[in-house]
Amino acid sequence: MNEERWLLPAGIEEVLPPQAQVIEGLRRELLDLYAGWGYDLVIPPFIDYLDSLLTGTGQDLDLQTFKLTDQVSGRLLGVRSDMTPQVARMDAHHLRRDVPQRLCYLGTVLRTRDDGFGGTRSPLQLGAEIYGHGGVESDIEILRLIMLTLRAAGIEESYLDLGHVGIFRGLARQAGLDAAQEHALFDALQRKAVPEVEQLIGGFGVHGAAADMLVALAELNGADALVRAEQVLSRADEPVQAALDDLRRIAEGLQRWLPEVGVHYDLAELRGYRYKTGAVFAAFVPGWGLEVARGGRYDDIGRVFGRARPAVGFSADLKELLRHGRGLEQRYRVDAPVLAPADPDPALRAEIERLRAAGRRVVEALPGVEQDPRQLGCSQTLARREGRWELQAIDAE
Repeated sequence: MNEERWLLPAGIEEVLPPQAQVIEGLRRELLDLYAGWGYDLVIPPFIDYLDSLLTGTGQDLDLQTFKLTDQVSGRLLGVRSDMTPQVARMDAHHLRRDVPQRLCYLGTVLRTRDDGFGGTRSPLQLGAEIYGHGGVESDIEILRLIMLTLRAAGIEESYLDLGHVGIFRGLARQAGLDAAQEHALFDALQRKAVPEVEQLIGGFGVHGAAADMLVALAELNGADALVRAEQVLSRADEPVQAALDDLRRIAEGLQRWLPEVGVHYDLAELRGYRYKTGAVFAAFVPGWGLEVARGGRYDDIGRVFGRARPAVGFSADLKELLRHGRGLEQRYRVDAPVLAPADPDPALRAEIERLRAAGRRVVEALPGVEQDPRQLGCSQTLARREGRWELQAIDAE
């Protein structure tokens, strides 16, 4: 049994040097980036009451949340698997500002299962959110921030996938579908199962324009999907037209701010459908089937905390970004330390302090132990020459 104690649970990993330094370097750079855009850092608790974690967006995370009983209150607790509900509580209950509020976060979350592609169950979730503004301008700002995040992470090639849950939701209302019918059709649309969509719509007794538009929705994807949607959905009611107008305005903003970024539209893509209220988006890298960042609009998420406000934001896993980034090891490379001997000489102490103040790493030898400088990762030592302490290359010894 003892020989297996080094094993970790599936999907849980340690981060060793120098990778830990890369993660820390990128963490600092991204938080500085968000601060430069006016986003205030918040740190939600790692463990929380379960009903708070499963509010709003959290309803989709019930199966992903580890649960336990609080020995103090007797209430059910959960280990956070997503930070958005907690950040929404901060905006609604603690900050309570009337102006648009920009918040960001970066920390570990824990999930009961991975993504199915051998991913982690303990992502380093980063995110940025805007509360208190319902216009597409804040959607565009978040999309710009996503692309800056990917570039900071060394991801040179990526594209965006955009949709809007209001289109399907509006068509479902226009067709008179009840909740169960809407859910069944939603599931078929996510699989792009057109024959099944047609069969379901026929079985629901939906005919005419509403039926035609729901069937066509499964194929409204691609770079030209918005153009085709103008005719295909021309008979849709006002909520659908308003959603299409939002997407057009977002597309115009992306063309203005991010003309070099490829944009793919999928009007049947409904990620986060149960809590999203508007545009939904994700960033992808070529050759990888899962998004590397995701987000969207979730207005009124703070209602259960006593204050409903429009909201939009995104999140990503820092570890996943590192998987696809390039050049980060060199960017955050740390110079090899200097080994200083175990000597109480005040002149040595002064030289060690001078080197550290200049940004050098200095390892002080511990007495009574043989210490090979190379095993400590040191490239230089401090050696006394003619009464002075000087740097000496290891290979020169």
